[in-house]
Amino acid sequence: MRANLRRAIAAAGVAATTAALLAATPGAASARPEESGAKAPGTPTVEVEIPGPEFGKTAGSGHTEVPAGSTDTKPAAPLSPAAAALDGTVTKLINHGRTSDRLDVVIIGDGYTASQLGTFHTQAKAKWANITAVEPYKTYKNLFNVWTVDAVSHDSGVSGDPSKGVHRNTALGSYFWCDDIERLLCVDQTKVDKYVAKAPDADLVIVLSNSKKYGGAGYNQRSARYGYEGISTASAGNEQSGQVAIHETGHSLGKLADEYDYPYDRYTGPEPGDSNISKLTAAQLKANRAKWYRWIGEKSPDGGRVGSFEGAGYYVHGLYRPTDNSLMRILGVPFNLPGVESMIGGFYRHARIATPGTRTDLTLRTGATAKVTVPTIYTANGRKLKVRWFVDGKEVTRLAGRTAVKVTDVKAELADRAVHKLTVRVEDRTPSVRDPKVAKTLRTSVNWKVRL
Repeated sequence: MRANLRRAIAAAGVAATTAALLAATPGAASARPEESGAKAPGTPTVEVEIPGPEFGKTAGSGHTEVPAGSTDTKPAAPLSPAAAALDGTVTKLINHGRTSDRLDVVIIGDGYTASQLGTFHTQAKAKWANITAVEPYKTYKNLFNVWTVDAVSHDSGVSGDPSKGVHRNTALGSYFWCDDIERLLCVDQTKVDKYVAKAPDADLVIVLSNSKKYGGAGYNQRSARYGYEGISTASAGNEQSGQVAIHETGHSLGKLADEYDYPYDRYTGPEPGDSNISKLTAAQLKANRAKWYRWIGEKSPDGGRVGSFEGAGYYVHGLYRPTDNSLMRILGVPFNLPGVESMIGGFYRHARIATPGTRTDLTLRTGATAKVTVPTIYTANGRKLKVRWFVDGKEVTRLAGRTAVKVTDVKAELADRAVHKLTVRVEDRTPSVRDPKVAKTLRTSVNWKVRL
């Protein structure tokens, strides 16, 4: 179903009846379907999400196919030896643990000359601060590492800024007017991947272009080669563009569908696989115990209560969304409750909340200590991760909450002097997750062999 919906809404000739429906939709007057530019036959393309208009607050304007590479045919200008020496430098901007246990975000700048790399780092910090001011990023910010990769450009700024005829020679080939849509900010994916490869184990990629002009794009397909969930592009100097980037992570990390309702009229296909859109009304969701039924009636961070609101997945009729206006529909508002749950699940696909501080490949004997590092999860009510210890699968309740346990602390359980299994299990029992399938992923265990 997603494949059918995710197509260029920009195809010329959208029916007049649809246009009439859109005119009656809040915010839709400035969010008309875009006109798609032609692609040369045989040109490799990739699907991207088009951001909504700058002043319309709409999160997106559908999807279109764009060239995967750069459209600028000018030969690349060589960097000076000094600038080339800086190109590709990797810096750990935010360090919250080892790469294997954290969700690693890689931020790459485009249109920054060697002398502007300090500006790029400052803007990268600011953009990440904007992202982590939004829930559930705010609560779970310690599950992330953030890396910057310096992509040194010959020219300052990016193509299409301030006008369509402007061309600049940059490291990633960023350009506005992608697919003839001014605010659609595309990149050359091959060039992006060259820099992604320099950072450790990227899970999510953000490209910041050296521009104050509003724009962005969502490349939400998982990279087969590097494994990252997607690329979000944004103008580093435009505050609204940061909201576009957060919306795009709703797709890439949360696997959430768009909740806006244009350009199509009525959906008649099968039930979507996406967790936050459905053919079913609130009553039908509850009766069938489907999708977000556990949240129906609850007050949501984005305002109002969770229910079913018609208009979603690019259709005015036939599909429902959980709340009136969440971040997957309108920029500048929070994720709704079902969206928060999906985002947390997405974080835990990449992050582990128990990191062994003692080797696990050795048998621990008397005098040894099993240690575990647990990230701090900041919540309004002071909720902490639950730490529990087990010997051979049986919980040792007196050890609850500890992050270090000596072998002698479980002497009573090891009385027979045989080799036993000591396990620490760390669980996130957040009330923001109600789906048991998601809740099962919010735990990490570490095992040691121990004996007296």
